Amino acid sequence: MFKLTSLNLNGIRSATTKGLEAWLAKTRPDCICVQEVKAQADDVKGRFEELADLKGYFHFAEKKGYSGVGIYTRHEPSEVVVGYGSADFDAEGRYVELRFDTASTKRSIISCYFPSGSSGEERQQAKFRFLDELYPHLTQLKSEREFILCGDVNIAHQEIDLKNWKGNRKNSGFLPEERAWMTKLLNEAGMVDVYRQLQPTATDEAYTWWSNRGQAYAKNVGWRLDYHLATPALAACARSESIYKDERFSDHAPITIEYAI
Repeated sequence: MFKLTSLNLNGIRSATTKGLEAWLAKTRPDCICVQEVKAQADDVKGRFEELADLKGYFHFAEKKGYSGVGIYTRHEPSEVVVGYGSADFDAEGRYVELRFDTASTKRSIISCYFPSGSSGEERQQAKFRFLDELYPHLTQLKSEREFILCGDVNIAHQEIDLKNWKGNRKNSGFLPEERAWMTKLLNEAGMVDVYRQLQPTATDEAYTWWSNRGQAYAKNVGWRLDYHLATPALAACARSESIYKDERFSDHAPITIEYAI
């Protein structure tokens, strides 16, 4: 079994002070994709290159204390791809891909952090540009190799993916255009939302993010923003899923899926 976790850290220094490393040592994933590292190479050096015997590979943002993604893995990749070739968004540290190729298989694990548009119209338009760029990249990649993209997608796809869907229909993360992009990725591009494949009707237990306002976590007023998006062959290997909420390393919860690969 291949145990794959995804977690938005909301800062690697913060998450590790809250017990993340001990949890990784206990749960022993083969790989964890992390987002919002909020650190640069100098910050990681000598402290965060490895966590719980997992070696890290990163895409840092140019702006200090902002964004950044990484993948910690137990297995040596055959290639590391940093960024997806975007003039706008590669500077923001949003995409790292590890390739694990053999003579007979081409497989990738991707950690990706989609922009949030919640701070205002300028960032919402940036989010739409990101979606427009990423879609053809993923469809091209799908034609070349099998992959699982893990990440904070910043989109709740369906009404069952957030508590207060009626009140959020005009808010970033649940806008019709964002949801339509996800529908297109699944229905036309043929990607699979692996959690929903395993748990098609889960509601409250599916949430992975809670606002820091209004006791949202205590009341479980959450959103499902963190995904495993896989090519069909790898999605078919998914056997079990779990969202860990006993400890809080971040404002997101880690989502783990085990694959029979």
